Amino acid sequence: MRYVEEVIEKVKAQNPDQPEFLQAVQEVLETLAPVVERNEELYRKQALLERMTIPERAIVFRVPWVDDAGNVQVNTGYRVQFNGAIGPYKGGLRFHPSVNLSIIKFLGFEQVFKNSLTGLPMGGGKGGSDFDPKGKSDREIMAFCQSFMSELYKHIGPDTDVPAGDIGVGGREIGFLFGQYRRLRNAYHAGVLTGKGLTYGGSLARTQATGYGLLYLTRELMEHNGHTLKGKTVAVSGSGNVAIYAIEKAWQLGAKPVTCSDSTGWIYDPEGIDVALLKQVKEVDRARLTQYAAARPSAQYHQGRGVWTVKCDVALPCATQNELHLEDAQLLVAGGVTAVCEGANMPTTLEATRYLQEHGVLFCPGKAANAGGVAVSGLEMCQNSMRYGWSFEEVDSKLEGIMVNIYKNIDAAAKEYGMEGNYVAGANIAGFLKVADAMLAQGVI
Repeated sequence: MRYVEEVIEKVKAQNPDQPEFLQAVQEVLETLAPVVERNEELYRKQALLERMTIPERAIVFRVPWVDDAGNVQVNTGYRVQFNGAIGPYKGGLRFHPSVNLSIIKFLGFEQVFKNSLTGLPMGGGKGGSDFDPKGKSDREIMAFCQSFMSELYKHIGPDTDVPAGDIGVGGREIGFLFGQYRRLRNAYHAGVLTGKGLTYGGSLARTQATGYGLLYLTRELMEHNGHTLKGKTVAVSGSGNVAIYAIEKAWQLGAKPVTCSDSTGWIYDPEGIDVALLKQVKEVDRARLTQYAAARPSAQYHQGRGVWTVKCDVALPCATQNELHLEDAQLLVAGGVTAVCEGANMPTTLEATRYLQEHGVLFCPGKAANAGGVAVSGLEMCQNSMRYGWSFEEVDSKLEGIMVNIYKNIDAAAKEYGMEGNYVAGANIAGFLKVADAMLAQGVI
């Protein structure tokens, strides 16, 4: 049995109840087979893949808090510090009822390679809780965040582990978390969290970063394969941070985004999504997309899922993991889709990914396509270290440069190992080699 296959079987045996994590490990390791085969004796002797698939540490803790009715509530908190070979652990915090150890481990594992691809010195980690911010008052959100940080602060720091936001963790939550950290440490470590407000060490363009970065890479992907983004119809899922600013940047680059979605339904707007209205509904009112449809005569609202039934040139899944299934991929191919680029983390199932690739669709995985968020988080860390702030234009320009370089690196890696056009393999290989070299250089730790 080949080394890669052996390690996949070991991981399955060790983590039988963690499907999301197993999916991520299998997807990554299978594409790394050509690299591993070139160095199999060394990697096997050093147990490199075993070390790479087991987190350096996983912290699980109780989060008690008091709701507005005076009742004590309890949630579970997680922080998985997966790999710190190339820099401090870096990765977001997710507050959502679906959060469990499997999801946090999968996200942390993916983060290792994503952070490596940015070219910035950041290791990989992820954290969160099964807490649901929806329907909670600001006081309840604060109470939860303060309790969560009362344990988390022991394990993080500007040179140790730097969390950020993710699903359910925006500017409000980061503010409460940072305030509690400062209170407990009695020190102003601006670089301990990213995604902060502009008044206390945040970076301009951080809100837009993942969505904008997704479109910069999509544009590069299209242009280097003989296409253009201008004039193309774009289908987007989700209506959170990533989706909103992917839609905004799509308009700016000359494309026409026509869909968005939330947990209850989706919008098809043949005239193109009204970004200002979408921001009002989701960022200000925190309402459902039914409100968008009510205010926009051209919009068609549909309950449930169905974004991928819309004929489009470019598809950008920006909602959550495993949202684009095989049948969705079949619909997209039948509709003539040219490119699918992942704005969310692992939103495309393995079967759907394979189908898209087999049918000549340009497919770019999330660890490359959505790396803009963590890239600007890294730039925020740089600014905090310098006690300085760059302009929006400076940050956006640096972001664009990072995303262009990511595309060039994953394209080159795929070509070097005889898999031209396979950007899944290219992203995994390019991210892996940097981390692997650093781990080997640092000895058995």
